Amino acid sequence: MSTPNGFPQHSGTCVTQSTEGGAVQDLHAKKAGKAAKKEAGGNGVLTFEDPPSVGTSLNETLKLLPDELKANMKIKSVTPRPPRKPRLERAVSLDEKSWRRWRRFRTSQESLTDPNETSSSNSSLQEASLSPPVRGRASPCHRCCQQNSLHSSPDASEASPMGKSRGGTSDLGKRASEISSAFGGLLRGKAFAGGKPRLSQIMPARPLPPMELNVASHTLRTANRIDSDYMDYRHYSQHKFGRVSSSLSDTRLHGNGMVYDNCSTDSMKSTFSLLNPIRSKDVRSRSYLEGSLLANGALLGAEELSKYFPDRNIGIFVATWNMQGQKELPVNLDDFLLPTDPDYAQDMYVIGVQEGCPDRREWEIRLQETLGPHYVMLYSAAHGVLYMSVFIRRDLIWFCSEVEYATVTTRIVSQIKTKGALGICFTFFGTSFLFITSHFTSGDSKVNERKLDYNKTIQALTLPKNVPDTNPYRSSSSDVTTRFDEVFWFGDFNFRLNKDRETVDSILNQNPETDMSKLLAYDQLTSEMSRGSIFKGFQEADIHFRPSYKFDIGKDSYDTTSKQRTPSYTDRVVYRSRYRDDIHAVKYSSCPVIKTSDHRPVFALFRVKVRPGRDNIPLAAGQFDRDLYLIGIKRRITRELQKRQEQKDQKSSSVCSIS
Repeated sequence: MSTPNGFPQHSGTCVTQSTEGGAVQDLHAKKAGKAAKKEAGGNGVLTFEDPPSVGTSLNETLKLLPDELKANMKIKSVTPRPPRKPRLERAVSLDEKSWRRWRRFRTSQESLTDPNETSSSNSSLQEASLSPPVRGRASPCHRCCQQNSLHSSPDASEASPMGKSRGGTSDLGKRASEISSAFGGLLRGKAFAGGKPRLSQIMPARPLPPMELNVASHTLRTANRIDSDYMDYRHYSQHKFGRVSSSLSDTRLHGNGMVYDNCSTDSMKSTFSLLNPIRSKDVRSRSYLEGSLLANGALLGAEELSKYFPDRNIGIFVATWNMQGQKELPVNLDDFLLPTDPDYAQDMYVIGVQEGCPDRREWEIRLQETLGPHYVMLYSAAHGVLYMSVFIRRDLIWFCSEVEYATVTTRIVSQIKTKGALGICFTFFGTSFLFITSHFTSGDSKVNERKLDYNKTIQALTLPKNVPDTNPYRSSSSDVTTRFDEVFWFGDFNFRLNKDRETVDSILNQNPETDMSKLLAYDQLTSEMSRGSIFKGFQEADIHFRPSYKFDIGKDSYDTTSKQRTPSYTDRVVYRSRYRDDIHAVKYSSCPVIKTSDHRPVFALFRVKVRPGRDNIPLAAGQFDRDLYLIGIKRRITRELQKRQEQKDQKSSSVCSIS
């Protein structure tokens, strides 16, 4: 707290005083200050009139001063004088105190910046600026000033243990006047020259920790994520699928000089939207490298691919189900299309159906309703009662080529289209895909007929038609599966177990749910694939689920009719690739909760590597089934509203019984 003369009020022992002690200190500080000002020389050396009578206390206080200030001090004798009677002042309210503090602070600020200030003030400021700053921690006198600024508190003097041990008010006044005069003259000569308070510079005791350059908040940039646990998905995807969520297209921003660091990149992305910014100069430019993989702004090029798939891997869901021609569809398809493991949906869904329901459109609407607004149906085709539907995330439809399909009938009478194959192909970025769903000849002993069905399919399926082959040098005209980068073949292949019913039942009852090695030893398809007589170059993931055929409809028990058919793995998913390790099987299982058919649906999850492509191929240009999308979304909303209304009615209804 400052006195009316502008000098700070100090207590030599940092003791918070009462109102009476403060008045005594104020009177003696003024008088001692005047005497010290007269004897102070131009070099800032202080002299005092009388020898100290409280040398011990003063010496202890002076020990706390910096050595630089001690060297400029010459202490003379100090004669103690009895304190005068305290001067009574009127009480000041808190509002008036705060106004006075603000007034003094405003006055000091104006005097420091006013160019019309007196010459003595300017010279004193220059003198203070020439004095070396005190480095290190703040001196004890500053802490004393801070404590004395709170001396108006009534409990402060009682809480201080030093005030109790130093005696009465007269002793306290003596010590306060002596040390205040000493420090007042000292501070006027050095730090408070010209009566203008100027705080010394305080340096940190140790180096401050470096501040992180990238201060952008990634939490605020997750508005385009569906789930709130986006960080959990980032960690999970890196561990499970090896996909990271960072965009490699940031290198373009750095390389073109648009931004300086990652912080600037995040700031620039979030200025307009969550999309990467596009400069007008890039839009104006014309690329003469048509079809180049590295062309600037290429739709199917490496830059665009890295933006959507930094690790160049796409998640694909492939499923097959023999519906047995049932008209009734399952109430809920969530467990089929959206299994709980893994926790996140795939980028592409391909569903093949054999002996499909009579209303194919209703089946497609149910698929769209289950997958929701994040997916659109890229294409669908049918061959008799063979159906195939391809759904893809709506953000990815621009990177697909035209979709082509072809069919093959394996029955002798071609008009009966219950057995055969249906193929759909397209190119995604620079990777060509072929999906085939088939229904081979049934019968326990008709292995050769099934192999004939396979051979006829690979020879008669005329694909691709207009979409160019990505690698024609590795293609064969006699095998359609060699003309595509990634091939998935799924369906009801009708291969059985070469064992009687009793033996199969005993193995199923003895082995745990996941150990099917004993059953697979009798599997016809596994045996034929090992010989190379069927599905050449194809692989199948390990099977850890129970046979998908043949069940009693609506039950979990296998065939209890008089035929007593042997449970078998008739429904399968196999795959092949031109390049090694391009396809990685993540999950291979069945869906036992769907019981509307004698077959259980079988699905597989894959992680497939995708390569950049060329823009000179026929593009689908965002084509999808718009009518199906609108119907599916509308029905999804309607069902949700009906479900909520039923729950509301159930809660509101009550049954009263009178006894």
